[in-house]
Amino acid sequence: MADSTIITLISLGVTLFFMLGVPVFLVIGYWVIGMSFFLGMTLDNIGAALADVFTDGFALLAMPLFILTGDLINRSGIARRLSDFAYACLGWIRGGLAMAALGACGLFAAISGSNSATTATIGSMLHPEMVKGGYDERFSAATAAAGGTVGIIIPPSIIFIVYGFLMNLPISDLFVAGIIPGAMMVGAMMLACFLICWRNGWGFLIPLSPLRVLKTAIGAWLGFFAIGLVLWGIYTGKFSPTEAAGVTVGFCVIVGFLCLPLHRITGGSAHTDVSQKSIPQMLVVQGFGPLELPSITMRSAQITGILAPLIAVSVVMQQILSVLGAQEAISGFVTSMGGYHAVLFTSMAIVFVSGMVLESLPVTIILAPILAPIAHSVGVEPVQFAVIFLVGASIGFITPPYGLNLYVASGVTGVPYFRLLRYTVPYLVALLTVWVIVALVPSLSTALLAN
Repeated sequence: MADSTIITLISLGVTLFFMLGVPVFLVIGYWVIGMSFFLGMTLDNIGAALADVFTDGFALLAMPLFILTGDLINRSGIARRLSDFAYACLGWIRGGLAMAALGACGLFAAISGSNSATTATIGSMLHPEMVKGGYDERFSAATAAAGGTVGIIIPPSIIFIVYGFLMNLPISDLFVAGIIPGAMMVGAMMLACFLICWRNGWGFLIPLSPLRVLKTAIGAWLGFFAIGLVLWGIYTGKFSPTEAAGVTVGFCVIVGFLCLPLHRITGGSAHTDVSQKSIPQMLVVQGFGPLELPSITMRSAQITGILAPLIAVSVVMQQILSVLGAQEAISGFVTSMGGYHAVLFTSMAIVFVSGMVLESLPVTIILAPILAPIAHSVGVEPVQFAVIFLVGASIGFITPPYGLNLYVASGVTGVPYFRLLRYTVPYLVALLTVWVIVALVPSLSTALLAN
């Protein structure tokens, strides 16, 4: 049997597994093992490659720490205070609660760095409120899914850490480069949200109250402090992204432990309307006790246990593709497109199509080492291409048939996956528009670096 036929059969077999719902990690793992046997590579090579990823990647240590940060700020009540602030600012506009959900996603992303954590947290908190407020349940769930896309763009970002590790780029520079594009993504989705809600008349309006905005801002001060701590530390070089992740986890643990007794003393309640809370109650979040920390850590460890092996096995997949000559084939195809813009938009098209069927981690690990050098050879600045690449990868979170955020939103809201697809289209249009603008205007990614 011809070599190409065997490769095709192995690939079709794992594709069938993927279509049947087998986890992506196992799908890639089966392909790696099958191709290793076919190419005569020992399984020791797989073990060595997996070990190298976990023992040589200090930067990757930030990933589980930022995931834990997301769970800690959710459990402590900080995430709820950030969403209250967003609603106080936007609730007077048609679709204000939905826009507040998008704004809360941006604020949550600025601490957690995870798309799925952002979607799950904001979706579980605000989807019931949106349905009660007159929004279509499908639109509400799709909004949480779309808002989660900024989880890997607004710093800190888990995927920026992986990209910087792979391409030997300063992770702090990548974080700073993602600020403006991430804000643009939130703004574009808010505009799309407003237009949809205005057309359908969704949402109950609340008066714009400077007092309410002030009180919720005071209530969210711990969240703002955590965001500022991360960005200040990384931007000024006081600590590395990995150290920043550790500092943030420590901050959240201290806040959780201290606020629990203070919350009980002040008589605060997580369900009390913000307008009825006193200033002392606003200053203290719900918190959590030491006995709750193991369960919170276990949940974060479960997510890390899914992502970390996926990173490792994707690295081995990249090695096998290199042996097969896939990198040269893709490189030759992209290079043949011509100059700067042709190469750039061809690369973007490859990332977009790949994001439709794969999670952002394997897309990054497999394609970034191939496409980034080509883009650099035609004059695309490496940090700018990193942002372009990862904005495209983030769009894949709401692009079927994979669309990880759609599955997460469906799980936390109870709305079936396929019922969300119609309402993701406006958000896709908004995000694709921002993506093209970011690609055509390099200064959006590099302006803050220049300062």
